[in-house]
Amino acid sequence: MMRLADYDGNPNIGVYAAVAEELAFLPPNAPAYFEKALAETLGVEVVRTTVAGSLVVGSLMAINSHGAVVSELCEQNEAELISSKLPLAYVDDRMNAAGNNILVNDNGAIVNPEISKSALRGISKALGVDCVRGTVAGMGVVGSACLATNKGAAIHPEATDEEISLVEETLGVKAYRTTLNHGVRLLAACSVANSKGAVIGRQTTPIEMGRLEEALALY
Repeated sequence: MMRLADYDGNPNIGVYAAVAEELAFLPPNAPAYFEKALAETLGVEVVRTTVAGSLVVGSLMAINSHGAVVSELCEQNEAELISSKLPLAYVDDRMNAAGNNILVNDNGAIVNPEISKSALRGISKALGVDCVRGTVAGMGVVGSACLATNKGAAIHPEATDEEISLVEETLGVKAYRTTLNHGVRLLAACSVANSKGAVIGRQTTPIEMGRLEEALALY
């Protein structure tokens, strides 16, 4: 299932939500219609929280079915809420926007090459998957430049063949180049998805929707 949506008029919905197979984390002030779109389209339980006092939950949290990773700036009350739903670990690293810097599904993870070795080990343990360093389109913000589920991945159109191969081998899915929101290349900023569906920024064109449907195997 696929659905177009916005977040108070903003089509860059992915920066506000962190999504896995059964859970979605949203800011406390997320519009009710946005929560409904995620719950119905993705079949998830919605949990409302900030991360480090911020509303851009999708940028600051990386999750899969096994666990969650957030900045060490995460506040105690936030950590207690998140850890009541998933095992939680902190990124003790200057690259602390976990959602932007970690690309993950239930099979594997790729992280920004600048993340330290100790942080890499912690991320791997928290998410219960093997982690490797890599880039997408030459950028370290792999969590922004690619949108991945357990069924497929949509990747920045300038990703190299070698980068696509790394995504496919690490995450165990096929990856396809596309854009969203009428040409935006940072795909995870424009959409949230799991194996059951995708909620997509409202400026996305029908052609882009078709490409995303193929990339995430949502037929």
